[in-house]
Order: sequence, then C-alpha cells, then structure tokens
Amino acid sequence: MHLVLDFIINYYPYLIIPFISGFVGWFTNVIALKMTFYPLEYAGIRPFGWQGIIPSKATKMAKISVDLMTSKLVSVTDVYARISPERVEEEIQPAIKTLARQITNEVMEAQVPGLWSKLSESTRKNVFKIIEAELPRVVKELMEDIKINIEDILDLKSLAISALMEDKALINHIFLSVGKKEFKFIENSGFYFGFLFGIIQAIVFYIYDPWWVLVLFGVFVGYATNFLAIRLIFRPLKPVRVLGLFTIQGIFLKRQKIVAIEYARIIKKQILTIERLFDFTLRGPDPDRFIDLSKHHTDKLIDVVVGKSKSIVSLLKLDKKINYIKNIAHYRFLEELPIAMRFVYPYANQAIDVEEILSSKMAALSKAEFEAFLRPVFQEDEVKLMIVGAFLGGIAAAIQFLLFFF
Repeated sequence: MHLVLDFIINYYPYLIIPFISGFVGWFTNVIALKMTFYPLEYAGIRPFGWQGIIPSKATKMAKISVDLMTSKLVSVTDVYARISPERVEEEIQPAIKTLARQITNEVMEAQVPGLWSKLSESTRKNVFKIIEAELPRVVKELMEDIKINIEDILDLKSLAISALMEDKALINHIFLSVGKKEFKFIENSGFYFGFLFGIIQAIVFYIYDPWWVLVLFGVFVGYATNFLAIRLIFRPLKPVRVLGLFTIQGIFLKRQKIVAIEYARIIKKQILTIERLFDFTLRGPDPDRFIDLSKHHTDKLIDVVVGKSKSIVSLLKLDKKINYIKNIAHYRFLEELPIAMRFVYPYANQAIDVEEILSSKMAALSKAEFEAFLRPVFQEDEVKLMIVGAFLGGIAAAIQFLLFFF
C-alpha cells in the first residue's frame, strides 16, 4: 500500500496527464462545435471577433441544403401531383358565397356607382347565384392548369432559401437536430481519444521532458481529436468488419432511417409548410405565369356571367365596360383567393404529406448521397475547426506545464 502511495505521490504529475489530455480533447471539441454554430451574428470588433461558421455563410449553406433537397428528395411536381382539383373545388365552397358577393359588389359599385345598389334584391341575387355557381369551377380549372404548369409557377428552391434566410437560427436548428447524436459523439470522443493520446504523452514526457514536448502534444491532441471525431462520423461509408470481431461504419450513416424521419419532420413543419407552398404559388416572387392563367379563367367567368345576365348588362349599359370589369374582377380575385384557399389547407396538408415524401426518399438514398446532407457543415471549414482545437490544446498544455512541472 505504501509503495502504491509513494508511486502516486512521486509520479502524480505524469499520472494526471491522460486525464488532463482527455479534458483538453473534450473541451476543444465542444468549443469547436459551438464555434461552428454560434454566435448567429458577428460578436466583437472586426477583425477581432467571431461569427458561427454556419450563420456566417447562411446564404451559401442554405443553397447547399436546398440544392440537395430539391435535387434528391422532392420536386414541385411530386407535391402538386397529390392535389385533386375536384377536392379543392369541394373544400373551397364555404368561402365561395362571401367571395362572389364581395367581388361582385366592389366591381359593380366601381363601374356603375349608385345604379347597382338601386337594383332589386332579387335581381342582384340572381347575379350572385350565377357567380356562386361558376366560381368553384373556375377554381377547379385554375388548379388543373396550375398542376400542369407548376414548374413555371412555383420555384421550390426559392421558397426554401427564402424560409431559411428569414431565420438564420433555422439552418442551425436543422443541422443540430439531424446531427444531434453525431455532435454528442464528437464531444464525448474528444475525452476518450485525448485520454489515449495522454498515456503516450505521459510516457514520452517522462523520458524526455522539455516544456515544448508537453505543449506539442497538447497541440496534437486538440487537432487529432477533432480530426478523428469528424472522420468517424462519415467513414467508412459501408459497414466494415474489423479482425472478424466487430463492425464499424460512419455513425451518421448508421442512423439513416432515423435521421430521415427527423429531417422530414423539420422541413414539413418549418419550411415546406402548406401555407408557404400555397402562398408562393399564388403570390410568389415571379408571379407572371400564375397571373396569366388566372386572368384567362376570370375572363371566362365574366363572359359566362355576361351571357347569362344580358338584360342587366343592357340595363346598366355595361357593354363598353366589360374589359374594365374583367381587370378589376381579376385584380380582386388575386387579392382574395389566397384567403379563400385557407379552407383547402387541412385537405392539402393530408394529401401532400411532405413528411412522408421526404422521409421515404431520404431513407432510400445511397450512403454517399445521404452523407452529403450533414457533410457540408464540416466541409466548409473543418480545417479551421481543427486549427482552433490545436490552438486551445496547446494553451491547455502550457498551463498544465506551469502548474505541475515548472
């Protein structure tokens, strides 16, 4: 017992080296991860400061993520193929009466102020009934045309990038949620790798003890723990048997099905929402094609109404105002349609099921394709992260030398 105590007392500076090295490995990995994602905005006075690697390249990271999503997982054709125009016609019915009356009253008051309100209630009701009967068909036929021309109308990439750029924290949230297990592994593995390197470090330093040896090992531990942790997340791509005893595979790749479910849940809930899909379809950044289609259908509607209401058209002398009526009706239709379409959201949410589309396709990706969903986080600046780890490791080793060996 005395021999053991004497050994510990005499050699404790060397015995604690593996533990300190393990702490350094853990700490440098934790700091490297924090520096990857935080802070969201630049902190400090340039050039002395820092912004998280992902937030600092938010636009580029958003484009990388969206390119992968739209090229490998989902297309606008996939999304809208599941929408039934007949069901849209059915679901929008509760909004039709209000929509028809509101637009008709506004158009007529604009073109024949005072005269429209003087018509009998039954006469106005007849016009309302014609429009109420025709408007659902207009919406159904418009939806059919949208499905045919959806690639010209809805830019899924712009939609997703717009959502990500509105909130830098959302990009972080996606990567942190999808790679939750992997990031925890990076943190914990830092200690284990650091401890193992620390054993070698203690032996070498016992034999040859200039101060710079300890510092050099600290630099090595900080760099190597980051390097190994990142490598083990993504490599090997496929399961590999080691000495016939056990199988190893990149940690991220082993969790493909679980990650696919989590990724799909986040994308559905925060990016490809039904609200955003419909809003971008009806009021997107490049609306010309949709405006042309909707104008065609509202013009047809006005022609039908005029054909069935000739006596009223003649009475109110509207013959020369039809084009004005068409333009105003179309303008108001564009304004009110997104509001009316909210009645369709519950059905569309169930029919499209973005989550199911994404998760099933992501789970079916090859290992190389799947790796690309998390790899950009590290590929962007993984050398920088390793250098940060090496720098922190060197500082920790220098402090260790001053405390125990100086």
